[in-house]
Amino acid sequence: MSEKQIKNTVILGATGSIGESTLDIIDKNKNRFNVVAVSGHKNINKLVEICKKFKPKYVVTTHTNSYKKLCELINLAKLDTLVVSGAAELNTICQLPEVDMVVAGIVGSAGMESVLATVQAGKDLLLANKEALVVAGNLVMQAAIENHATIIPLDSEHNALYQCLPDDYSVGATPKNLKKIILTASGGPFWNRKLDTFSQITPEQACAHPNWDMGRKISIDSATMMNKGLEIIEAHWLFNLGVEKIDVHVHPQSIVHSLVCYEDGSVLAQLGEPDMRIPIAYGLGLRDRIPSGAKMLDLISAKKLEFYSPNYQKFPCLALAKQAIEIGGTAMAILNTVNEVSVEAFLNKQINFMDIAIINQKIMQKVEIEPVKSVQQLLELDSEIREMTRQVVRENG
Repeated sequence: MSEKQIKNTVILGATGSIGESTLDIIDKNKNRFNVVAVSGHKNINKLVEICKKFKPKYVVTTHTNSYKKLCELINLAKLDTLVVSGAAELNTICQLPEVDMVVAGIVGSAGMESVLATVQAGKDLLLANKEALVVAGNLVMQAAIENHATIIPLDSEHNALYQCLPDDYSVGATPKNLKKIILTASGGPFWNRKLDTFSQITPEQACAHPNWDMGRKISIDSATMMNKGLEIIEAHWLFNLGVEKIDVHVHPQSIVHSLVCYEDGSVLAQLGEPDMRIPIAYGLGLRDRIPSGAKMLDLISAKKLEFYSPNYQKFPCLALAKQAIEIGGTAMAILNTVNEVSVEAFLNKQINFMDIAIINQKIMQKVEIEPVKSVQQLLELDSEIREMTRQVVRENG
């Protein structure tokens, strides 16, 4: 492979699960990628280990109090990596002229600005941060189209849909001859649990996902099925589809990752082991299939594939997400922010499991919806919703 084909890559959230899987794949395909920059937050020891192995030109900590210590450790390791600090530096590294590709693995609305910066610079964006689209979907998609940026979703479900669409399909366009898409959901740890016991659910139980190894916030979202609700919103923006063309099937085995239904009656599905390295490798390869290190699926051992309709009574967050799409404007951003705060409150044992959906709905109904105009507007709204939600949590407690 010639040097021109090597992809200069930035990994945002390099110390998290997406970053870890991405670096594992890059390590298996050293001749295809050059890590230009990585970012992390407080886990500076892990950042240093990454820098030792991949020798990026830049390392960013978004936790400013960790900057001095990170500098000391990088110097101690005798690395040439330049240490920079602050969330604004994420935008800078994403827009470096030599950068070809950015893996957006920062969880939550904190990753929104760097995602927008990436597409504004016309880079290839490998998107694992669903909140960026949930909060600022129209801004991100418009910027991507205007600047000819490629977006490849890394969520297993959206990546599966992307794999089932024609190779010349560009994210943001409405797929041709499509009847609907089906997002599959594991159902989380409480799919078969009785509703009248939901108020007794603990954070530890909610974080124990049966199939996927995820962070605590995403694990809670899976348990409430808000994760799937956010994915419905993400699919709405990525594939330019109305909510009536986005369906959800609960699939406890997590083997069929999503399906595309065409007008002629054909249904295409992507199957694989529940291993995030599969969609990440497909993204890194820009549709070229490269070694991921994932185990090959054995359908004989799997034995059965089950599908069920979602239970909206048990999991009202799903319905809230659909309502937010239909309302439009800032409704999706409001839902995302209030959910982040209510999940945090549950993890801190300030509220019970059922209160997450109740508080989400309460704030959505309380706040006036406006058209989305700018990132600044969304950031101000985010601060307002966080304070409002924390007040509701205090009252609830």
